[in-house]
Amino acid sequence: MKKLIFTSVLSLSLFQAFGQLYSISGKVLNDQELNQEVEIYLKELNRFFTIDFNQAFEIDSLKPGSYTLTIFSKGFISSNKLVEINGANTSFQLTLQPLNVDLNTIQIEESKANSFGISRLKPVEDHAVYAGKKSEVVLLEDVAANTATNNSRQIYSKVAGLNIWESDDAGIQLGIGGRGLNPNRTSNFNTRQNGYDISADALGYPESYYSPPSEAIERIEIVRGAASLQYGTQFGGFINFKLNDGPEDKKVEIYSRQTLGSFGLYNTFNSIGGKNAKWKYYTYYQFKKGEGWRPNSEFEVHNTHLNVSYQLNPKIKLGVEYTFMNYLAQQAGGLTDVMFERNPFQSIRSRNWFQVNWNLMALHFNYELSDRSKLNFRGFGLLASRDAVGNLGQINRLDNLNTPRDLLSDDYKNWGFEHRFLHRYELFNLNSIFLIGSRYYHGFTERSQGIGSSNSNADFNFKNPNTPEDSKYDFPSQNLAVFTENIFYLTPNISVTPGLRYEWISTNAEGYYFNRFIANNGDTLNNEQLLEERNNNRSFILAGIGFSYKPSEQLELYANFSQNYRSINFNDMRIENPNYEVDPNLKDETGFSADFGIRGNKTNWFNYDISIFLLHYNNRIGNTLIADRQLFRTIRFRTNISDSRSIGIESFGELNLLSLFGSKKSKSSLSIFSNFSWMNATYINSDETAFENKRVELVPEYILKTGISYKRDKFQLSYQYAYVSEQFSDATNAVYTSNAVNGIIPSYRVMDVSAKYNYKKWILECGVNNLSNQIYFTRRASGYPGPGIIPSLPRNYYFTLGVKL
Repeated sequence: MKKLIFTSVLSLSLFQAFGQLYSISGKVLNDQELNQEVEIYLKELNRFFTIDFNQAFEIDSLKPGSYTLTIFSKGFISSNKLVEINGANTSFQLTLQPLNVDLNTIQIEESKANSFGISRLKPVEDHAVYAGKKSEVVLLEDVAANTATNNSRQIYSKVAGLNIWESDDAGIQLGIGGRGLNPNRTSNFNTRQNGYDISADALGYPESYYSPPSEAIERIEIVRGAASLQYGTQFGGFINFKLNDGPEDKKVEIYSRQTLGSFGLYNTFNSIGGKNAKWKYYTYYQFKKGEGWRPNSEFEVHNTHLNVSYQLNPKIKLGVEYTFMNYLAQQAGGLTDVMFERNPFQSIRSRNWFQVNWNLMALHFNYELSDRSKLNFRGFGLLASRDAVGNLGQINRLDNLNTPRDLLSDDYKNWGFEHRFLHRYELFNLNSIFLIGSRYYHGFTERSQGIGSSNSNADFNFKNPNTPEDSKYDFPSQNLAVFTENIFYLTPNISVTPGLRYEWISTNAEGYYFNRFIANNGDTLNNEQLLEERNNNRSFILAGIGFSYKPSEQLELYANFSQNYRSINFNDMRIENPNYEVDPNLKDETGFSADFGIRGNKTNWFNYDISIFLLHYNNRIGNTLIADRQLFRTIRFRTNISDSRSIGIESFGELNLLSLFGSKKSKSSLSIFSNFSWMNATYINSDETAFENKRVELVPEYILKTGISYKRDKFQLSYQYAYVSEQFSDATNAVYTSNAVNGIIPSYRVMDVSAKYNYKKWILECGVNNLSNQIYFTRRASGYPGPGIIPSLPRNYYFTLGVKL
């Protein structure tokens, strides 16, 4: 008989170790003979353990007394077992009962009444280690938000310190930055779906043109800078969208949602999933279209996903996934400050279009080697493209409808694989958890820029497809990484988690560009084609350490330190933009991040996380203004600006007033939350006086999000208020420029109201976003979808009708 021994976690203090100790052993059974994980929670020592159904376990080194075991598994009714140890070892068997429809309904009511919609990752989950790291988990089922448009302001309202770009009417692309990092397509996070990469090129161009629809997401996992050791070297950390994967207790479940909204919004989301014997499946299709709130802003999106898994035997599980997304959007362009003040609803660009095609594939393999060891392998690939056509010129100049448009086209062909091995072992009679993994990534991006048609429609054909007039490049890249972390428990309540990551990176560029000089009268005085080949290979080791002290179930002190690294990407190597120039001597960025915080909860009435952080950047890449001596004008210049230092406070707290002052078993809850962050980010050690002690761009000093939510049975009503203080858009802290690319982004305040109600199989949702109809903007774009100010959405409404069968 196999044993699962948890000696280390249950070790007593030194003087108790010399006394008589006992054990609890047993099995957890189920009538369906399913082979899946079971979790056991030992209340007195605040520890979780994972076993399989029908697998023997033993918990030893226990002193006499009473112990409460909570035993649960997905699709089964949880059970509490009170065990008394009175001078002898104790053994028991317990059978978990499957959830039927009525019991499942009761369980969900209890969960929703007491849920805050936000939690955090456990020290070990699946095949990853999170001990001592700052993490957040957004539970989409418990969030009242406009999920049809992926409203980030609502969805991420309880995640502290996020700066969000609200320049996308339909939420097609996600733009969030943490701790003062650029929100552009979430490029400073390692962005994943079900554990695998979804960005354009995770190494050379880590921008996410694809984001899964919120209606398909079960939860969003966020780990800050300390994620650099396990998930890649990004300063921002790690975001993982864990999609729904279908019910455990149904062969077929159908879910359909139809949403109507302001400005011609129509969204349909339809999914089907279930489990039959050893097979499990889930698939969805989403179609979304709208006219946009400004002229020239129409869009259309198709999104589908398929996930199929097979439990080969009790120890081996296989899974495959495929995701397809296509969208076409007309872009209204930017505005100058004067234009925005006069009429933010206007558009002077009618020929700008954007198109994306995304194909994601993934393979999962999970192998339970033993009671203490498990292996995960995942392979993934991307075949995708994105095309942008329009007028890239300064927004203070009218678009001549007879001139050809600029066309930028990218093709991505990437693949990779990652493996993780997790092992639990004992060291000095205390539990330890060892993780080791490796990753190989191969990226290949083809990028062309040249003259397109002079039409006004979505024509993405080059005038000269074989030799585009501006540039044509291949960007091959390779990455090999090996990483390890180990949780050492110094006592049952104190752990230290050191880690290392080795990286080998190869980024290359091969192609041509034109060195062109155009006189003021429009004559081309120089048009020289220059061939270019660049190779950059480097290797390095990152180190980090985490600390956790959990004196009780409701309180934890945590701290971590991790080194970070950001390699220059393809935009840093070459981009042809008349308003933009890149420093040819650009260097990679290095630095570190650190956290110290306290978090916990008080039963079901209070949840909190308060921390301070430090983010240090070397050779930080940024934008500044320089004089173009040939054209006698000012342009944006991308270079290593300076070192920078960011410090801040991130705090979140939520209080359930009815649980605090009323009945603990009430089916109602009235909760208030506050999400507040203060950030101070400045340039330091700069050789340029123009940058020294200047504020880092895109860093609002204060972000406040607060709200109140009422829940009763199947009804939920939420109100949210958001405030973001002013921020600069470049390193010189320019307040105003005539083309509106650089300048102040003023502070803004926005309110949202949402409601949802479940009645049997029906779901009703409605809401108002930007309740007070504030006119504001969050972004000044240097190129697409601008250039210039991109106004944010005014007051808008939505209504959703759904059914689950």
